[in-house]
Amino acid sequence: MKPVLSRLRNTVFYSYLQSVSIVALVLLLCYPLSDTQQYYLVSYILLFAVLIMAVFLPIGPVFLAAAMSSLAWNYFFIPPHNTFHIEKTDDILMFVLFFSIAILNGILTSRIRRQEQLALEREERTSLLFKLTQQLSKAGSIDEVLKIAIAEIKLHFGVNVFFILQDGNNILYSTGRLQKEKMLNTAEYDVAEWCFRNNQEAGALTPNFNHVDYSFFPLPGTKLMPGVLAVNPPFQMNGEKRTFWLTFVTQISNAIEREFLAEVAGKARLLDESGRLYKTLFNSISHEFRIPVATIMGASDSLLNSKLPSDVQNVLSNEIFTASVRLNRLIENLLNMSRLESGKLLVTPDWCDINDLFNKVIDDLKDELGMFKVKVSIPEYMPLVKIDFGLMEQVLYNLVFNSTQYANPLTCIELSSDIENHELLIRVKDEGPGFTDEALQHLFTKFYRVKGSKAGGLGLGLSIVKGFVEAHAGNVTVENNPLQGAVFSIRIPTEVADIKNLMLPDDHE
Repeated sequence: MKPVLSRLRNTVFYSYLQSVSIVALVLLLCYPLSDTQQYYLVSYILLFAVLIMAVFLPIGPVFLAAAMSSLAWNYFFIPPHNTFHIEKTDDILMFVLFFSIAILNGILTSRIRRQEQLALEREERTSLLFKLTQQLSKAGSIDEVLKIAIAEIKLHFGVNVFFILQDGNNILYSTGRLQKEKMLNTAEYDVAEWCFRNNQEAGALTPNFNHVDYSFFPLPGTKLMPGVLAVNPPFQMNGEKRTFWLTFVTQISNAIEREFLAEVAGKARLLDESGRLYKTLFNSISHEFRIPVATIMGASDSLLNSKLPSDVQNVLSNEIFTASVRLNRLIENLLNMSRLESGKLLVTPDWCDINDLFNKVIDDLKDELGMFKVKVSIPEYMPLVKIDFGLMEQVLYNLVFNSTQYANPLTCIELSSDIENHELLIRVKDEGPGFTDEALQHLFTKFYRVKGSKAGGLGLGLSIVKGFVEAHAGNVTVENNPLQGAVFSIRIPTEVADIKNLMLPDDHE
């Protein structure tokens, strides 16, 4: 504050010095006219000089220049010279008129200039507020609004600020929204909360609780108060500057309130959607579990309480087994999804033969594949690859099972594998209906099911495929076959077996 006052004093002193210097210079230039009868002309020249100074200097130096000019004109130019005595009545009247005109001219010109300056300042502030509004309107979140606000306040007011917002339940946080390192102590927090509750300024340089170091300004809102603005070090504001500051804060507050309400609405929508999703999933899971459980219970009850022929018992036993397999598949998918989301999925790569992998999956799905033609394409030179056999078995199982659910009976399901650019390539092709463009974008999304698909399943199979493949640092894609059906392609970076890789430690001895 002291350097500012010092600069202000120096500016005022310089203005007075300019005033005195200009009057002295004009008097010096006009001094040769002192011995002539042209002293009236000198008064016009001095009036013109005062007018010019009134355009550029404050009212004080202009008043001083008018007084000095009239007195100097009397002393040096109005007969008798070098005295303040005036003999002629006309000269006395001229002197009074000169003094009055010089004073009025200086005052009026300075006032006009001041009004013009105020108009320019208002125009500039209006322009700044408009630019601020434009920037805030482009912000897409509370944090973006705060970043813009902090930068603009620093630019136009030269102070550092931080924003303390509420949590949505009208309870203030004790730290800044962006500047988490700025934490209020107990006394400061109490003042900030009072400012928030009472919608009044508080803290340093305000009428309320000025014992703390911060100045707190409420952030007004139409539907709710987002929080308070903390300023440190505080600064004095008066008149137009204070009006500009409060308008500036109000614009920022409106933008924060807008984003705050949007954030609250977004959370409400998320909760609502989560509730609907939970209800849908609960109903779907309950339905999917109820079918195999009901089958098992019904068949078991018939076996226990009725004497049935052996062929009927075999049929019921097969139904129990089929339902148990379906139930086990549902449980495994849920457990696998839980492992993926928890981040606890452990990949243990080992040398594997792709023929073994394909044969294992085909054998597990022999009942589902009974009505299809199965084609396996593996090159003779296919080496061993390093993958997690258990995880890839589930990946391939889900893809092939998915094909059996959507492809038409008696069509071909093809499994192929190869090595390309140090990557293991596995493809699963079917001759089903394929997928729409919309379905292709969401197939690997959790709980997504293609419209018009058969009942059954939770929509987890392909999302598990994606998770297990990505756990191998690979990727899986799907596209429609140009002829018919769909093609799932898996690419996984893998080591290719050679003699050195397969040697055991004992072999070196």
